[in-house]
Amino acid sequence: MATQKLYVGAKLREVRGRLGLTQKSFAEKLRVSLPYLNQMENNHRPVSAAVVLALAQEFGLDVTELTAGESERLVSDMREALADPVFAKAAPPMADLRLAASNAPALARAFLDLHRAYRQTHERLASLDEALGREDAALRPSPWEEVRDFFHYCDNYLDAVDRAAEHFVTTADGKDTRTKAASALHKRGISLEFSDSSALRSYDPVARRLAISSRAPEATQRFQLLLQVALLTQNDLFDATLDLARFATPEARDIAKIGLANYFAGAALLPYRSFLDAAGETRHDLERLADMFGASIEQVAHRLSTLQRPGAKGIPFFFVRVDQAGTITKRHSATRLQFARFGGACPLWNVHRAFETPGRFLRQLAETPDGVRYFCLARDVSKPGGSFHAPIRRYAIGLGCEVQHAAALVYADGLDLKGRFEPIGISCRICERADCHQRSVPPLERRLHIDHDRRGVLPYSVA
Repeated sequence: MATQKLYVGAKLREVRGRLGLTQKSFAEKLRVSLPYLNQMENNHRPVSAAVVLALAQEFGLDVTELTAGESERLVSDMREALADPVFAKAAPPMADLRLAASNAPALARAFLDLHRAYRQTHERLASLDEALGREDAALRPSPWEEVRDFFHYCDNYLDAVDRAAEHFVTTADGKDTRTKAASALHKRGISLEFSDSSALRSYDPVARRLAISSRAPEATQRFQLLLQVALLTQNDLFDATLDLARFATPEARDIAKIGLANYFAGAALLPYRSFLDAAGETRHDLERLADMFGASIEQVAHRLSTLQRPGAKGIPFFFVRVDQAGTITKRHSATRLQFARFGGACPLWNVHRAFETPGRFLRQLAETPDGVRYFCLARDVSKPGGSFHAPIRRYAIGLGCEVQHAAALVYADGLDLKGRFEPIGISCRICERADCHQRSVPPLERRLHIDHDRRGVLPYSVA
């Protein structure tokens, strides 16, 4: 096995500086020429065994200090820091990282400290922006965040798209939604097949063939059919909507177009007027609505949060979906409750407990720090992969409204709507509750008091 060459120029410079020696005198003590020392200090040449021995004998240097471990750690840390999207167009090659770690470790550590401070400041400002309701964050959001904000500021209701979907369904001449969608594809010369594939939907524009996975549940198949119909028939409407949005990047526009197609599919599967009427008649019973419209419980809950048509508004709901790690993967709110953009949701919220009670609806009366009270509903949802070896995706969905609307929900039956409300927050960093037993981090801009002689639920108290 080849012997690894040792480049420790920074260490040599550090030793020489500590001793207050010039290069010439240092070279004499190491019994090497001045040019040779200069080359070693600049990592142009490796350190020889004779120099290592001289360092140990002349200056008592522990030779283990000359290992490359620190340099490699610096390289690893810099690689992690440079994975930040802010460096997407200026990430240096690995050779430059190794050069910086070897030749300028102090500069590399200063860079890491600077990046750490930048991230902390960014998160702090982002949290403050969220808390203050500012819209002028200095850093440009990601395409995904930009699209999320677009739907958020539309109050999760797109009138033109919603009405187009409703029109598509109501002109079905008695045909069900699935048949109507297949007919629309057939008119455009597109063949439809159901294949044993893990891909939910696959469209070949050249062969003009659409494949839908037969493994997917019926509601998912119907939704994917309608989504493809939307992409093929509503291009002009989508482009006009996207032009008005003025997204900053093509990626955001592409993501938003899929979002519009998803919206159309959901609105066609659950057409506005008939769904609004059925929601009122069933007192927003998600299971009954799912059976009536051939949809999933998640699709029904999501649709309820979009019923904000002027002159025909439904109950203002919030809707959220979280994974098992607590990460929010979907969020829509027509209520005053707005989810944090950064960090996880409040752990006291019942949506996190839904995984513990599969197949059951959990009810919660909750109060946010601003004094607004909510009725919250949560349930787990699973998305099988269609085969034994396919992974099962597990989520929990949350649906809620302000408590004054709770009587219109069947799930509020038997609850004392004037009783005890559990305190919940938005996220720990912007929550002002000082005595929360589930707090993970202190709130921003609050002084902490540490008592060495007393320990409560938290190791600090908030001033």
